[in-house]
Amino acid sequence: MMPSRSWAPLLALCTWLLAAFAMFAAAPAGAQGLTDAMRGPTPVASESKAPILYPTENKDIRRTRNYTMQPPTIPHKIDGYQLDKDFNRCMFCHARTRTEETQAIPVSITHYMDRNNNVLADVSPRRYFCTQCHVPQADAKPLVGNSFVDVETLLKRKPGAKSAGK
Repeated sequence: MMPSRSWAPLLALCTWLLAAFAMFAAAPAGAQGLTDAMRGPTPVASESKAPILYPTENKDIRRTRNYTMQPPTIPHKIDGYQLDKDFNRCMFCHARTRTEETQAIPVSITHYMDRNNNVLADVSPRRYFCTQCHVPQADAKPLVGNSFVDVETLLKRKPGAKSAGK
């Protein structure tokens, strides 16, 4: 018995959906060999191993900054520091009221200013989460080469001298 004309489009759609479902259901087995450039050699259907974590430098040495207004890096470990809306462990040492006692470098006045440059009594909420800008350094070899030249070195070059990175 032939289906009526009103059922024909629905039957065709169901047949197409069933074929599509069968194709996608078989995909994971066939996708084992597929790779993605962002994942490296790990197949798409597999989990990659997490990279090893290098130990954080803990030298308490101030590093030279490479450009104007570069946030300084954190020269010590901050593992286990509470830094949330309830408490900021960094300010325990770096608040301007504590630096005489702790001998830590105080946060700059810019951290006590709002977006209109009004000076506040406490750290501005937009500067409260230190690790948005400041980062500890891993004791690891660089993953890629770097030919960065800071502006001071550029200014000292003689006119016409070729760049070391090129």
